[in-house]
Amino acid sequence: MEPALTRLDAADRPAGVVLMLHGGKARSSAVVDRRSASWRRSLAMQAAIAPALHEAGASVWLLRYRRRGWNAGADVTADARWALDQVRASVGDVPVVLLGHSMGARVAVRVADDPLVRGVVGLAPWWSPEDPVAALAGRRLLAAHGRRDRITSFRATAAYVERARRVALGAELRDMGPLGHYMLAGAASWNQVAVASSLEVLVSETRAG
Repeated sequence: MEPALTRLDAADRPAGVVLMLHGGKARSSAVVDRRSASWRRSLAMQAAIAPALHEAGASVWLLRYRRRGWNAGADVTADARWALDQVRASVGDVPVVLLGHSMGARVAVRVADDPLVRGVVGLAPWWSPEDPVAALAGRRLLAAHGRRDRITSFRATAAYVERARRVALGAELRDMGPLGHYMLAGAASWNQVAVASSLEVLVSETRAG
């Protein structure tokens, strides 16, 4: 199975693209199909946030990886780079925000060195001390994490954001309070921070340009 994209495009040629990267498992060779819970959660978010982002002139694309697992990162990062190439081929050199949930945020910080990428928004991200920050040089990093997350670590996210400040144009962490990992409880709050953070990156890019 090949990677796939679900595209919700702005009416005109987009001023930017928000590329969504869904979560997964540490290890799994299972194919990601349309029954995948991780992909479906991001699909629901895509539908919820697209109208506001369309108003700002941004398209919203969701990548579906070939395989469910991180598996040392090679396959899922290759899928994300494929998606960025699809943006380039379809709409040209427009600014891209990588919006990743959990494992998707881990993928995002590995491929943020692509010339199209202006920043990363990580929701309940899965980051560890082993994850590099070099790809964030000259980019913005905005993260949001709940204190009741039992799958990924708020402290690990805070530590990663602190490391990223050394190279990024800006790195910030939003405390989502008593929210957990899966973005089901408090869905409206997660959607709000996804839109606001993505637009913050795109607006800062417009001002810089």
